[in-house]
Amino acid sequence: MGKRYVIALDQGTTSSRAMLVERSGRVAARVQRPHQQIYPHPGWVEHDPADILSSQLGALTELLLAANVDTAQVDSIGITNQRETTLIWDRETGEPVYNAIVWQCRRTAPLIEELAQDPEVVRTITEKTGLVPDPYFSASKIAWILDEVPGVRAKAEAGRLAFGTVDSWLVWKLTYGAVHATDMTNASRTMLYNIHDLKWDPWLLDLFGIPEALMPEVLPSAGDFGITANPGVVQGIPIRGVAGDQQAALFGQRCWDAGDAKNTYGTGCFLLMNTGHNAPKSAHGLITTIAASAPEMRGVDYALEGSVFMAGALMQWLRDELGLLDDVAESSVRAKRVRDTGGVYVVPAFTGLGAPWWDAEARGAIYGLTRGTTADHIIRAALEALAYQTYDLLEAMEEDSGMKLRCLNVDGGASQNDFLMQFQADILGRPVRRLCDLEATALGAAYLSGLATGFWKDLDALRALPACGEVFNPAGTKAWREALLAGWRTAIGRTRC
Repeated sequence: MGKRYVIALDQGTTSSRAMLVERSGRVAARVQRPHQQIYPHPGWVEHDPADILSSQLGALTELLLAANVDTAQVDSIGITNQRETTLIWDRETGEPVYNAIVWQCRRTAPLIEELAQDPEVVRTITEKTGLVPDPYFSASKIAWILDEVPGVRAKAEAGRLAFGTVDSWLVWKLTYGAVHATDMTNASRTMLYNIHDLKWDPWLLDLFGIPEALMPEVLPSAGDFGITANPGVVQGIPIRGVAGDQQAALFGQRCWDAGDAKNTYGTGCFLLMNTGHNAPKSAHGLITTIAASAPEMRGVDYALEGSVFMAGALMQWLRDELGLLDDVAESSVRAKRVRDTGGVYVVPAFTGLGAPWWDAEARGAIYGLTRGTTADHIIRAALEALAYQTYDLLEAMEEDSGMKLRCLNVDGGASQNDFLMQFQADILGRPVRRLCDLEATALGAAYLSGLATGFWKDLDALRALPACGEVFNPAGTKAWREALLAGWRTAIGRTRC
C-alpha cells in the first residue's frame, strides 16, 4: 500500500496534539491530550518534561490506533512546538535536570534588566539575533538552570548535558537518543543563534555563560531529523519537518511570499509577516526571526513578528479565575449582548507586555469600571483587547517593512470567535480571512515534512490543494476607530506608569 499520510505532532503550551494529514491537505483525524501547568511562584511557569512527552506520545499512539493506520501508510512525521520553552537533560540517562521553563515565565527578568543597562549589549544582541532582550527567549532560562540547580553547570561544562527547546526534546525521545537537533526557526528564538551567520554565536554563548557543548545541531525546517525508534511508539517513521509553532502556522497559511502575513490566536497571539530574504531591522520593538522555508527556496526566508502574551489564556482566566464564563465558546454571544464596553478597557499584561511595548514589569489591569459595568462589558472588553493588540503590532509591522497588508490571514482557537474576528476587521479597517480548518500550525509541520520526502513535489503542488476560508469585511468609520484606539492607548499608558 502506498504512503497515504503525513503525521503532524503539535506540542503546544496547554496540550499535545497529533494529526493525520492526507495528500489532499485534509486533516483526516486528530487527537488532543492536555498537560499540566505548574506555577511555583508568581510570574513563574513550568511544565513537567515527562508530562510533555507522555501526552505527545499518547496522542500519537491513540491517533494511529483510532485511525487504524500502520507504518506502511505513513510517509513521515512533522513536528511543531511551543517555542522558547527550555529543557536541559542528561545525555546518558535521558532524564531532565529541571522542569521545562515555559516561554511565558518571567523569573529571569532581573538578569535581562541587568544586561539591558548596557546599550551596546542590547544593540549587539539585536544585531545578531533580531530579538529584543527579554526573559521570553531561551538564553536567560538556560542560564538560570545552570546557575540555580545544584551540580548542573559542572555537568554542562563536562559535556554531559543537552539543551533543547521542546522540538529537540521530542526528537531526542522519538529517536531514542540518536538525534540532538533543532531547526533554524526554533534556534532563532533562543537569543543565542546568529540569524545572519546561521550558527550558534560564541559572543552570545559567552555573554550568558552557556557551554557550546549543550547546544543541538541546527538543521533546515524541512530536513532529516532521524527515524522513530522509541519502544513506546510505532518505530521506523522518518521525522522530516520541524518548525516553531508560529513559523509553522505562517507556512501552513501559505504565506510563502514577501508581504504575506498571518495572526494565530492561541494561548498567546502571534502576528508574523514574511519578508523574504530580507531581514529588516525594526524601529518599533518588533523582532526579526527566521521563517520556515521549503527545500526549493534558495537561501533563508525571514519574518517580522510581534507577540501578545495573553490571548486564549485571557479568556480562560475569565472562565477559571473570575467565573464570568461557563465556556469560553460563549464569549462571542456574551459580547454581543451589549452595544459596546461602556468605556471599559482590559489590558491583559499578566506576564508583562510584548511588542511593541516590551515592558516586563507591566501587570494586568481593568480600566473604566462604573457601577453600571456588567460581566458582559468585561467579556467584550477582553475580546476587544486582543484586537487592539493585533492592531498595534500590524501598524508597527507595516512601518518597519514598508509593505501595506491587504488581508490578514487568521487561525488558532480564538479565531473561531465571530465577534472577535469582525471587531478585528473593523478596528484594522481591512479584511480578515479565516481558514475553514483552523489547524494551520499542524498543516505547516506536515507540509514541511512532506516536501522534504517528496510526498508533495513542490510548493506548486501545495498551491494546487483546495483552500477555503471565511472573510470578515471591515465596518465602522475612521472616526469610530480612532476614538476606540485613543481609549486603548490611554489604558496602555496608565498600565505602564
